[in-house]
Amino acid sequence: MTLAKFLIFVGIPMIPLVVFWFIPMVVSLWLSFTDWDYISPEFNVVGLDNYTTLLTSSDFYQALNNTIVFTLFTIIPTLTLGLFMALLLHRKLKGSTIFRAMLFSPWITPMVAMSIVWTWIFEPDLGLLNEMLGWFNLPQPAWLQSSQFAIWAIIIVTVWKNAGWAMIFYSEALQRIPKDLYEVSSLEGSSAWQKLRTITLPMVSPTTLFLSIVTTVDALQAYDQIQVMTQGGPSGSTRTLLYYYYQLAFEQFNMGQATAVATLLVAFTGLISALQFKLSKKWVHY
Repeated sequence: MTLAKFLIFVGIPMIPLVVFWFIPMVVSLWLSFTDWDYISPEFNVVGLDNYTTLLTSSDFYQALNNTIVFTLFTIIPTLTLGLFMALLLHRKLKGSTIFRAMLFSPWITPMVAMSIVWTWIFEPDLGLLNEMLGWFNLPQPAWLQSSQFAIWAIIIVTVWKNAGWAMIFYSEALQRIPKDLYEVSSLEGSSAWQKLRTITLPMVSPTTLFLSIVTTVDALQAYDQIQVMTQGGPSGSTRTLLYYYYQLAFEQFNMGQATAVATLLVAFTGLISALQFKLSKKWVHY
């Protein structure tokens, strides 16, 4: 390949990546070693002080714990519900097209609008959810006002939005599975559970890997539903690392520590993705 062709086909497409990703990442990393307050033109280089402050801060570890809980309990239900709904639709029942559209509609609904609606649903006195729980004499918690239940309310909204999106990918993966495999399995007397365990799950494992990585990144970037529904409260119980970054940068104007949080979040995301890829080698069938 000549230099001219290289510049045209590789160099030009790389320009947006360098300008909007690589350079901001480098600047952000550099700012994490300063005490810039986001407003004044002057700042000092403080070295690793921002990182040592964060790693000895209870607020940081609370945000890290919330991030892990939120990510874990978002991924598992999203993938499980997505596969379950895809299996139901794969049976081609009457009205499945309308059912698919209804299940996918939360994904195309803006998160802000959905969060506002769910805030009304979680309202402790007049909300629909507590009203339904009351029909069965079940506890009716103050969802968004409780440090114990607020994070679970955020998780419910996130899973509600993402499950239909996962369903679409699983539906496509199920259609690519050869029917001969199920026919041979039936001739051998396999049960429905055995077919699911030995055929369906292994054959959709690449889709599961893809969805797990994308859902993880999406969970780590969750912001809209937290801002609308709880603003990180009560008592920091829904403050994730990304929301902690927002509070440090735009509420406390501590850009040095904020970019340090962002750097640690990127490292955390990369570590999880690498771990998912490594574990996938044991169970993904390409």
